[in-house]
Amino acid sequence: MSGKSVSKVGKSIDWDYLQKVVVSDGGKRELAALRRAYDDVAATINDKFNIKTTSINWDFYKQKLSPSIVNIFEQSVNSLDKEVPEYEDDITADYQSKHKALLAKATEQEEDSKKKVIALDKEIERVREQKDALGTMTVDEYFAKNPQVKEKIDDEIRNQNWGY
Repeated sequence: MSGKSVSKVGKSIDWDYLQKVVVSDGGKRELAALRRAYDDVAATINDKFNIKTTSINWDFYKQKLSPSIVNIFEQSVNSLDKEVPEYEDDITADYQSKHKALLAKATEQEEDSKKKVIALDKEIERVREQKDALGTMTVDEYFAKNPQVKEKIDDEIRNQNWGY
């Protein structure tokens, strides 16, 4: 087996900067405790995952045991030293194209939503203006803005439809 070490993931912590930023004594004590805990975890991870290879004396075992059995073990152990084959990804391309299509559709829907929001905001503003104006508006002003209502009322009066 080959020796493998665990590499640090992400950025390293800038302890000096943190020490400068933390100003209270309690905060500095907590930062020191955090640093000790972090170092302990890092050491534990390195101890567990840094595997040291040991050389096996196959001749010694061939003398003590049956050589055919030792040869089987030796071949098995040597097969473990081979590199792991590289994974060939043939799925990601399909999903990337589907993702791009969905993203384009979402962008299009977002633009439509923004247009609808603008139209609804205008409608809300128009309704607010009408509501504010109702308190001071005369019937003639209302009919001037809404001629279809005046025409409907005139038709009802001509037809003597009094809403009974």
